[in-house]
Amino acid sequence: MRFSLPSGLRRFLLTIGIVILILLALPYLLVPLYRFGHPVSIPMTWRFITGRRVERIYVPISRIAPSLPLTVIIAEDGSFCRNRGVDLGAIREALHQADDDLQEARGGSTITQQTVKNLFLWQGRSFIRKALEVPLALWMNLVLPKRRVLEIYLNIAEWGPNGEFGAEAGARYAFGKSARDLTPREAAELTAILPNPVHRSARIPSLQLRKLAGLYERRAAAHPALDACIRPR
Repeated sequence: MRFSLPSGLRRFLLTIGIVILILLALPYLLVPLYRFGHPVSIPMTWRFITGRRVERIYVPISRIAPSLPLTVIIAEDGSFCRNRGVDLGAIREALHQADDDLQEARGGSTITQQTVKNLFLWQGRSFIRKALEVPLALWMNLVLPKRRVLEIYLNIAEWGPNGEFGAEAGARYAFGKSARDLTPREAAELTAILPNPVHRSARIPSLQLRKLAGLYERRAAAHPALDACIRPR
């Protein structure tokens, strides 16, 4: 005896399946469009929806002090100019450091992956999210220039405790100046707060943050060519 689902349930399941497919395909359709315009991240959108403050002044990468993109590459994704949107070596290292506990794995995300996550996915650690994030990062790297990927990242990253998004808002909050006028030291201090801008402050840096910023500044000075892929041609 064959079992068959009621027609109403079949239609419902088919509708759910189509909706899921559309949601999965939508980011792939949107990424090529992000070659232009001023993309807005999921965290920014959520703050808008919940009525919380959002400050973001989108600026092209040409109007950001060169020391900031370089320092961000140094700190967040040293292989940015070489990788294809995903750094498999860094992912394997993160998994190894997690002692094979998949729920505790962290790190290993490239700048492209972080950009994809902020634009389309949710925060927190989840291997479901990671499974969606990796192919999207590969696609973004394929259809967008490296310079544009980093420009988007610098303009959607959260850079302050009160809804400051993007390098311009972060620089104004921390130092009272535009991102184009940042010194290498200030760029390093802004970079050092990226993992947790709510509890780390470039405006009132702790001793630990100043030490980390000093490390980033020295590394940027020692490796000035790591940002070669984003320089104007």
